[in-house]
Amino acid sequence: MSAASTPGKPVPRISAAALHRALCKDEIIPFFQPIVKLHSGHLAGFEVLSRWKHPTLGFVPPDRFIAVAEKSGLIDMLTRQILEHAFKAASSLGESLTLSVNISPVQLRTPELPDLLRSIAKSTGFALDRLVIEITESALIGNVETALAIAEELKAMGCKISLDDFGTGYSSLFHLQSLPFDELKVDRSFVGSMALKRESRKIVGAVVGLGQSLGLKTVAEGIETEEQAAMLLWFGCELGQGWLFGKAVPAEELSEIIAKPRWRLPAKVSPDGEKRHSTFEASPSHRLIELQALYSGAPIGLAFVDADLRYVNVNRKLADMNEASIEDHLGRRISDVIPEIFPHIEPYLRRALLGESISEVEVPLPHSRGIRTLCYEPARDESGEIVGISIASSDFAHKRHSHAAYAIAAD
Repeated sequence: MSAASTPGKPVPRISAAALHRALCKDEIIPFFQPIVKLHSGHLAGFEVLSRWKHPTLGFVPPDRFIAVAEKSGLIDMLTRQILEHAFKAASSLGESLTLSVNISPVQLRTPELPDLLRSIAKSTGFALDRLVIEITESALIGNVETALAIAEELKAMGCKISLDDFGTGYSSLFHLQSLPFDELKVDRSFVGSMALKRESRKIVGAVVGLGQSLGLKTVAEGIETEEQAAMLLWFGCELGQGWLFGKAVPAEELSEIIAKPRWRLPAKVSPDGEKRHSTFEASPSHRLIELQALYSGAPIGLAFVDADLRYVNVNRKLADMNEASIEDHLGRRISDVIPEIFPHIEPYLRRALLGESISEVEVPLPHSRGIRTLCYEPARDESGEIVGISIASSDFAHKRHSHAAYAIAAD
C-alpha cells in the first residue's frame, strides 16, 4: 500500500532533523485507501496512510521515516499532523464512513495516546466513534497490561480496536484474547498467495472463522484480483481493501472515490460450483451449524468422506444402517466399515473423486437384507479442488418385491 519514491532517485538516510523540518513545513500528509464491504461492494471507509511529499524525491513511503519518528520522539507530532489533516478531510465523507489508523507500538507504551486523540478530534470536530485504531501484535509483546489500559480508555471514547497483521507475529491467540478487539485483519501475505497455495487458503479461512466465532469483523488487506475477492466472500470475510478497489489517494481525490458507484464484485462461486452473487450469506460457522442440524434430522443416511475415503462425518441414521456407532466410523475407511458392500461401490466412489455426480446407485445388502440406494456428490473447496465426497444412502428391504406387491394390490 506504500507509495514509492520517485523512480531512479535513491532515498537517502532520513535524519531526525530532516524529518522535523518536513513536519514543520507540513510535507507529511495523509493518503486514503478505500475499504469496501465485500458482500455489497459499498464503501465502508478508508485506511489513513502517511506519505512524505518530498520536494525533490517525490512521495517517500512511511517505512523510510516511521522508525526515525519513533526513535527521535517525533511520533506524537507526526500522528497529530496526519490525523488533523485526515479528520478535517473526513468532514466531506458520509457520517457512516470510518477512518482506520495505524498506531505506533511506542504510543501504546505511554498513557498519553487517548488524550492526544481526544484533543485532535475536539479541534477538528471528528466523531471518535468513526475511528478504528489498528494495533500490530509487536506492540503487545511484553506490554499487554499497559496496552489493555490504553485500549479500554480508547473504547470508552468510542474508538474501535483492530488487530493488524494477525498470524504473522508471536502468541497470536494470547494477544487476541488480551484486548477488547472489534476487528481482525487478515495479513496481505496470506491473501496474496490464496489463489496459488491451498495452505494459504486454509489459513485465511481459519482466521475469518476465528474472527466470526469471537464476534469480530474481519478485514482482508492486499486484495488485487477478483479471484481473491470471490474466495474471501465465500469464506464470509466482511471487509476488504487493496488495489482491486483502489490505491491510496490524497485528500483532494476523496470526492472522486466517494462519487463512484459501488464496486461490482464477481459472482461468488461456492465449492459445489454454483454461482451466487454478492449478497449477504451465512458465515462458515453458521453454515456448519446448519449442516449439522440437517445431518442430525435427516431421514436418510448421510456421510462425508475425504479423498482417502475415510469417514469425516456421518449421521445417526447411517451409523444405524451400517450397524456401527458414529465413533466407529470417524477416521476409518469405507472398506473397513462396510467390507461386504465396498467392492460394489468402489468404482462409483472413484468416479466421484474425479468430479462426476452419481445418483441412485443400487447395491445388494449382505445376507439378502434388501437393496441400498446411494448418491455421490463431489465436494470441492473454495478453489474448486475436490476434497471428498458427500454421500446419501437409503436402505430398502426387498425393494423390487415390494414394488411388485404394490402393483398386484393396485389391480
